[in-house]
Amino acid sequence: MTEKYSPQGNLMAYKIYTRPTARRIYGYASKRRTKHQKNIQNMLQILFVNGQGTTWDMARTCRSKTDHVREQEKIFRRLIKGRYDRGRYSNGAMEMGLVAVGKGPKKQYATYRLSLYGILYYMDAFDPTQKETDAMASKYAHVLPKVFGRWGVLKEMLGEDVYNIRILAKGLYLNNINMARADVPLYELMSYIHIKYRRNFEAMSEEDLAEQISYWFYTFLLYEGRGDRLKKALAQDTGIRDWYADFFIQASRYYEQRLLALRHSKGMIS
Repeated sequence: MTEKYSPQGNLMAYKIYTRPTARRIYGYASKRRTKHQKNIQNMLQILFVNGQGTTWDMARTCRSKTDHVREQEKIFRRLIKGRYDRGRYSNGAMEMGLVAVGKGPKKQYATYRLSLYGILYYMDAFDPTQKETDAMASKYAHVLPKVFGRWGVLKEMLGEDVYNIRILAKGLYLNNINMARADVPLYELMSYIHIKYRRNFEAMSEEDLAEQISYWFYTFLLYEGRGDRLKKALAQDTGIRDWYADFFIQASRYYEQRLLALRHSKGMIS
């Protein structure tokens, strides 16, 4: 069977399609799960905590005897790539966009890791511990460098607030008018994050998706979380500070242009 790949879209695509579809097919922690769903959870947990690896590497983490490892490896391979069973095809985690082919030294066998969608889904559906999340951040620092690549410093400055990234995993605080406040531009900035990537609903590069997630993370913490603490962290990291300042300028210019458009169109109804 030919491997199938599912390109990732933006955060809105994750929120309205991938998240509910994955929860329906693969389940979540508070729901009674089938054997297939438990196998999926086991596989995603291994990739979440341990990072990139072959299906054999993954199987060895939960089986000791060689025969059992071979059996488990076949199960994981089918879960990743999909399978035909009694004439029916079951989507694999790669086709769902939860697992990606790993990058690194060339090996005889393919290596796999969680995609950004896969990381968000696992955090949302299976509620990992803080220790597991810390392990994941160290393994996936290269995938989300502005967040996971600076996890240690952020955790030192923000404490447990750093784990608020789970709120994003649930699809919250993105283009949501109910969060509007008069004293901070949280709604405007969150809406601009959606507007900036609105053309990438069906497909976008993982690097761009990482940027969108990073904008969400810092915007949420600055205006809804521990803003004072984060400002101290940004003062020590001029790269992130300048990167976010540029985003703020982009958003400001966009709303200034929209205000001018409103003013120019006022004459049409006068």
